[in-house]
Amino acid sequence: MRPRMRQARIAELVQKHRQVTVDALAARFEASRETIRRDLSTLAESGAVQKFHGGARLPRTEPEGPFQERMAQNAAAKQTIATKAAALFSPGQTLFIDTGSTTLLCAQEIAKMNGLTVVTNSSRIAATIAAQGNGSSVFLVGGRFDGDNRETLGPTAIAQIATFRADHAVITIGALDAQGGIMDFNIDEAQIARAMIDNADSVVVLADSSKFGQRGSFKVCPLERVHTLVTDKLPGAALQKVLAAAKITVR
Repeated sequence: MRPRMRQARIAELVQKHRQVTVDALAARFEASRETIRRDLSTLAESGAVQKFHGGARLPRTEPEGPFQERMAQNAAAKQTIATKAAALFSPGQTLFIDTGSTTLLCAQEIAKMNGLTVVTNSSRIAATIAAQGNGSSVFLVGGRFDGDNRETLGPTAIAQIATFRADHAVITIGALDAQGGIMDFNIDEAQIARAMIDNADSVVVLADSSKFGQRGSFKVCPLERVHTLVTDKLPGAALQKVLAAAKITVR
């Protein structure tokens, strides 16, 4: 099993049981304790778990925070999406990446790549890319700071996004519907996504299958503006037909 997939499943176990031990995880995944400890260190760095001697638990900081909860929800599906999405990008490209649990996992994958320019409103994503030291440039836009999601929002962030031109806007979403298109449940995050989309040549949407057929409160963009949808499972036949009519590549 690949490390990222194992880590995603460990995060799901922590979410389910609230606390796990190194020995139990080593037995479950048939891995050494040293391997499991490295996995827990990686998850702790992303904020998904809190390590303690001999295991890990749900983070005590931000224990009820929505972002921490989302990091552990559908973790295996999100890691699948992140891995597939990272393969779409090439060194030398400029990427907008908005704030989200799936985009954070994607950032961990693309951080291995050299020579990208990443523009983001997520301090977690900015730190993830910068920490690798792979020659990528990272721009964290300013604005009002949200402590739970660790993101910048509002008019200042939107104005700064407009000073860049990106090859791809990499966007997470709240919902995808045949009639409503791409939607979100947070007006501030929807506005950030729209600004990134408006200043990018290509739009790559990351969405696990639980988002299909859902309705959000705020429109982000019509389906026709999306170039690629990266997901864990193909949508139903009816939605596939709509996506094909909008000329969206589903991966």
